[in-house]
Amino acid sequence: AIQLVESGGGSVQAGESLRLSCVGSGYYGDHNCMGWFRQAPGKEREGVATLYTGGGSPWYADPIKGRFTISQDYDANTVYLQMNNLKPEDTAVYYCAAHRSTYCSGRRGGSDFDYWGQGTQVTVSS
Repeated sequence: AIQLVESGGGSVQAGESLRLSCVGSGYYGDHNCMGWFRQAPGKEREGVATLYTGGGSPWYADPIKGRFTISQDYDANTVYLQMNNLKPEDTAVYYCAAHRSTYCSGRRGGSDFDYWGQGTQVTVSS
């Protein structure tokens, strides 16, 4: 089984940046879809960005396009989420997730993802 551990959350002011990291252990290969999701209090979980480890263009949710970037260090079994120009509405618990599929999108809110990290809190104040 895949184990995912996130890090990098914190509290920042609007306009600042954070980088989240997700280290996968147990398995990390060419055929995994890795994703970042978030859940704010009182809201449903939503997809933020996904990346297919075998290559191809990442998927991004509309609210974060142009501000967030998902990337990977394949040799380090690590996926990153660089978050720039953070806004108060980005405040949420951010989760890393994975599933073994060539369909790699966060549009379903993560319902098709099998493995999840414990989450890391991101708080953006105005």
